[in-house]
Amino acid sequence: MRQYLLFALLSPMACVMAATGQKGGKAKQKVNDRKLPNVVFIYADDLGYGDLECYGAKNVQTPNVNKLAAQGIRFNNAHATAATSTPSRYSMLTGEYAWRRPGTDIAAGNAGMIIRPERFTMADMFKGAGYATAAIGKWHLGLGDKDGEQDWNAPLPAALGDLGFDYSYIMAATADRVPCVFIENGKVANYDPSAPIEVSYRKPFEGEPLGKDHPELLYNLKHSHGHDMAIVNGIGRIGYMKGGGKALWKDENIADSITSHAIDFMRAHKDEPFFMYFATNDVHVPRFPHDRFRGKNPMGLRGDAIVQFDWSVGQIMEALDKLGLTENTLIILSSDNGPVVDDGYADRAEELLNGHKPGGPLRGGKYSAFEAGTRIPAIVRWPKEINQPLVSDALVSQIDWMASLGSVIGAKLPKGAGPDSFDYSATWLGKNQTDRSWVIEQASDHTLSVRTKDWKYIEPSDGVKIIQWGPKIETGYLSTPQLYDMTQVGEQENLANKNPEKVYELQNILRHVKAKHLKP
Repeated sequence: MRQYLLFALLSPMACVMAATGQKGGKAKQKVNDRKLPNVVFIYADDLGYGDLECYGAKNVQTPNVNKLAAQGIRFNNAHATAATSTPSRYSMLTGEYAWRRPGTDIAAGNAGMIIRPERFTMADMFKGAGYATAAIGKWHLGLGDKDGEQDWNAPLPAALGDLGFDYSYIMAATADRVPCVFIENGKVANYDPSAPIEVSYRKPFEGEPLGKDHPELLYNLKHSHGHDMAIVNGIGRIGYMKGGGKALWKDENIADSITSHAIDFMRAHKDEPFFMYFATNDVHVPRFPHDRFRGKNPMGLRGDAIVQFDWSVGQIMEALDKLGLTENTLIILSSDNGPVVDDGYADRAEELLNGHKPGGPLRGGKYSAFEAGTRIPAIVRWPKEINQPLVSDALVSQIDWMASLGSVIGAKLPKGAGPDSFDYSATWLGKNQTDRSWVIEQASDHTLSVRTKDWKYIEPSDGVKIIQWGPKIETGYLSTPQLYDMTQVGEQENLANKNPEKVYELQNILRHVKAKHLKP
């Protein structure tokens, strides 16, 4: 496996073509003759089950996502594997539950590669089938060989090219974590040699102001809790950083930048099949959308960020239309985990909800063992194969995307690859509504849940009931077993004592899954 978008920011088309245009050209052309679909993942960050208009949101308009749903399949019972970002993304891209691997919790910005180069990934799968592959936007799965040992002023010795991606233009972690620069093909994009980069998550750099000490320098956003270390673009971050100069991003331009690079990649590979992982940051903190989206929504910055996300979706769809690729491009839109409102910045997100429920009718949110932690929006559109719009109530999990898409493109996976991923392509493409027998959900403290169509079991945990460090979110942790009837919305009544046989049945499922002795 060894901007403003189209207004002012012009991304380097030549770099994209140089990085991917010549590699395996003959094989890819042969594959393209078989008319395999392009595959585009649009993977939102912290977008809740109730945050989109087509899922019932009342205070926000998302016309482009609505259009995508109206032309494809909208899933009402789709699940990420984890209630936080890094483990969810790890599981989705490898087909292996993150809780099987140590070191897959929320990653620092200077984490070493969490998906190791020797591991077979979804990108490897597509590349092996002759696709051009790209990752654009949020990464949050580590770079380089070891934690904290990256030299950000030189090419990284281990990066996304080692994981099957021909081209990458990514944020090392998230927008609230340093380093606040884009990494393009393993090197800092627009590197400024006059401002060498240093990053630390242990101690600050002498002479560099910190958010906790200099609130007057937080001219764009102030923190509500945490996020009071390095200051970049008038916003406090997690971690310490020095340098960057012209390479530092401006938060208001992030959506434009990643969207333009995504469009350039699709344009460069319009004559061959491509796989693109397009991971947005908009709804994740710090929420600082471009001025042209400000005031577009009554919920303030968080609402405006959802509007900006919808715009990016529209730009991708429009580009596919112009390139003549819409008919045979499979788009999957989803989110890495559930929503959080106050996640560290004083953006009035809680105050301005005005009845909006980011998790919809579900209990909990990001970090939580309750349903809103992992039940997420999921929409699939592929005009060539999906002829009628559909709303599906099938129980599905993102862990199965690897095997399901592998089945669609006829990929051959090596022995041991994607061990927890299974082929549910017929369900994902709307040919039937076959439920997964069960899905496994992971909360932020590693508490696991087993969710079947009608029941949910949450294993005992000694964690606190409410998150203590900021967000007002129920964790779902309890020292005794929990069992909920999922035909009733809201996980309100714990039925474990009344249904010991069902508790035992779901405990057995979890026990066998942990031992790798059970298939859904």
